[in-house]
Amino acid sequence: MTKQAIFTTEMGTIVPAVTAEQMLELDRIATEEFGLTLLQMMENAGRNLAELSLEMLNGAKASVVVLAGGGGNGGGGLCAARHLHNHGVRVKVILDRAPGSLKGAAQMQLHILNKAGIQALALKQAPNAIQNARLVLDALIGYGLKGSPRQQTAELILLCNRYAKSIVSLDLPSGLNASSGAALGPVVRPERTLTLALPKTGFSKPDADLSELYLADIGIPPEAVRQLGLPYDSPFECGYQLRLSCNSGATRRCRDEL
Repeated sequence: MTKQAIFTTEMGTIVPAVTAEQMLELDRIATEEFGLTLLQMMENAGRNLAELSLEMLNGAKASVVVLAGGGGNGGGGLCAARHLHNHGVRVKVILDRAPGSLKGAAQMQLHILNKAGIQALALKQAPNAIQNARLVLDALIGYGLKGSPRQQTAELILLCNRYAKSIVSLDLPSGLNASSGAALGPVVRPERTLTLALPKTGFSKPDADLSELYLADIGIPPEAVRQLGLPYDSPFECGYQLRLSCNSGATRRCRDEL
């Protein structure tokens, strides 16, 4: 029998991992039973991503490129772009689809950016923008990935891996299956991954090159997590994001700790 991966904080708190299906159910519980909105959780995700990005920039007056898809993950990336803009960072946004095709919360996040004077760049501008950025935020695909990335999404993943100096992925590297850890096509290779609410089971698999793994509090109460039947106590006593290590039964830890 294969041992299940164990994720722990630097304080030794065990954090359970979930599959994509479990995360979808947790989102449902949070919204339908606890009354949280997608925009609330997206705002928390985006602010946490912006905070981690500011830490990595370390005061440098450099540009940041946000690669965003059309779902909740993309909306979180667009929200992070706004927070970085609010802190004086030069932000550029590149979408993997036409801006007018965005819907729901992601559309609202883009509208706010547009009102602040930030317009999405054309895809043909992506190579130059990524090359000149100090940091690239990968918010193309979340845990809902089905199959392999296609068309413009796949192209942006390849450009990101080829040209980016440093990459942070939101929730999980785009192209990676959240449950199995399989990479069926191109997958982003980040320096850091900021996963949301709970780590994903796929993170412990060989294809999941996460480098440093961080966990972000997006406002879901512990009581909602326990409805999944998981033993869980909030690990966020000391802040809204924290570092995780993974032990899959053979002391596999995040790459920089090996």
